[in-house]
Amino acid sequence: MTAKLEVRWPAHFAPQRCPVHVRNELLMPGSAPECVWAWLTEATLWPGWYVNSANVRMLEGEGEPLRLGSRFRWRTFGITITSTVLECVPNERLAWDAYAPGVEACHAWVLAPAGDGCHVLTEETQHGALARLSHLVMPGRMHKFHQVWLEALASRSRQGLPGSACGTGH
Repeated sequence: MTAKLEVRWPAHFAPQRCPVHVRNELLMPGSAPECVWAWLTEATLWPGWYVNSANVRMLEGEGEPLRLGSRFRWRTFGITITSTVLECVPNERLAWDAYAPGVEACHAWVLAPAGDGCHVLTEETQHGALARLSHLVMPGRMHKFHQVWLEALASRSRQGLPGSACGTGH
């Protein structure tokens, strides 16, 4: 991989404080950071290309890309969660929390230019009884689906921006 990427964790979600921590990263040749960012922040488009997301609904900022303070509700891993964007540095950093009964999570993304593409890191930490149980019963599930998310994001971002002539967005 290229340069070492690191998440800036809120204290409560630091990996050493959480029973669940998953880290995935992918070098995305041919994927410009601004295209990766555009697909990542158009949350309502996720269900069209990321198999583990459904029913994404903006609670604040309808019709806009994710930004600091954006709130949204969505379904992933079989549960409906409510998220708020905690960090948003365009083309570089995005993080949101996620709350549902038995789960408190933080999901972060870090992007960096890499040659003709982008290096992307995604990490998630979780607290809660449901989070621990799910991790115990299906230990590799979150890592597997985050890798699927990264690979689908790479594929979409190579097509251009959402809504562009070569993209499949709105």
